[in-house]
Amino acid sequence: MVTATTTSAPLIEKHTIGYVPPEDRHGKVRDLFTLWFGGNIAPLPIVTGALGVQLFHLNLVWGIVAILVGHLVGGVLMALHSAQGPQMGIPQMIQSRAQFGSLGALLVVLIAGIMYIGFFASNIVLAGKSLHGVVDSVPVPVGIVIGALGSGIIGIIGYRFIHVLNRIGTWVLGVGIVLGFGYILTHVQTADFLTRGSFNISGWLATVSLAALWQIAFAPYVSDYSRYLPKDVPVAATFWTTYLGSALGSSLSFIFGAVAVLATPVGMDTMDAVKLATGSIGPLMLVLFLLSVISHNALNLYGAVLSLITLVQTFAHRWIPTAKSRALLSLIVLGACCFAAVGASADFIGHFVDMVLVLLVVLVPWTAINLIDFYAIHKGQYDINSIFQVDGGIYGRYNPQALLAYAIGIVVQIPFMNTPLYVGPISEHINGADLSWLVGLLVTSPLYFWLANRDSAYKRRLSNGKLANAI
Repeated sequence: MVTATTTSAPLIEKHTIGYVPPEDRHGKVRDLFTLWFGGNIAPLPIVTGALGVQLFHLNLVWGIVAILVGHLVGGVLMALHSAQGPQMGIPQMIQSRAQFGSLGALLVVLIAGIMYIGFFASNIVLAGKSLHGVVDSVPVPVGIVIGALGSGIIGIIGYRFIHVLNRIGTWVLGVGIVLGFGYILTHVQTADFLTRGSFNISGWLATVSLAALWQIAFAPYVSDYSRYLPKDVPVAATFWTTYLGSALGSSLSFIFGAVAVLATPVGMDTMDAVKLATGSIGPLMLVLFLLSVISHNALNLYGAVLSLITLVQTFAHRWIPTAKSRALLSLIVLGACCFAAVGASADFIGHFVDMVLVLLVVLVPWTAINLIDFYAIHKGQYDINSIFQVDGGIYGRYNPQALLAYAIGIVVQIPFMNTPLYVGPISEHINGADLSWLVGLLVTSPLYFWLANRDSAYKRRLSNGKLANAI
């Protein structure tokens, strides 16, 4: 049994995408609760949660119900990915080689990397605007750079520091958002707080989808933050601490956004509504949210860099990436995002969020394939050495079954999509509700299971994988 603790772990993380050996495992499973709770008390989920009443015109009660349903459902998928971390000891994206092959996984890794960069860039803009709101003398471009540098320092130091900050943030932000709720509910400035909006099925489904997709967006990197835990940590413990932390933190932020918007006059920007609704404690809330953005955005930078290292290492298999490599790539990504964010249009965040919504369409089938492969087919038994071989070892360069199921999983979502780039006919018929993620999961999961189990060559690889893992 591994007995190492966080006190024996170096502050600056030395591993990148490689396997974390037992002697380097550390931490406690409860750290996953604080990571995902504290990380989700932030402006972006607050703004997203407000859309249920702003854009989809639900009232408070039905908005809250939709938010809870979406997070409780989507959080299951997210937490199932998290539970893979201690068992595998490697980042989520490089693990995808076991399902798609060493080259077949490149597309998914690239998409995940772009999504991380999009979130990172959007959040540094949000940090810049928040800092300007707290201190008028700080221009937004300067605030963007300051926010990026803060996230960069955290991301470069790495895994342990990220967990430490979120342990602190859970208490500070948790108390802060409770105080915020208390102030808003005792200082409601509108007469229609409980009556504005109404139930409509399309708006309710759309809000459920927004909440579920928020959770699914974490899937490509959630196990990166559990991979250092000792391998003997029970799967159920990893699942529940992640699930409860993420679902509770996200739900509170989503509901906070909806409450703030309903407590202020119609038409206000969400964060302006938060500032107005929280009155005398508004400046304190903005400071807390600013610190939250900087801390949480380090996860996006960290995930983007691990994805880039995975892409490069696929072709430069003799390269052994180190902490210095991770730091250098972090600085490159940080600089590029700052340059783009400072010189971009006022609707920078909107454009990137639009892009992320499109990318989620191609990540949902990956989620289905990864979970079915891990839990139903391989049952957590993989040959780690093969995953790092240039030819994919027993998993090969391509897995036709996974790639076919993945492609079909994308195609079946198209009629149900509702993104700024395309609205499918079925989504249009149900007043814009986006159910593509649900259709993608329901089709891809059984399809991949059937394809994988009918392929004799794949079964031989599965047997070899179990044997290698046992050895």
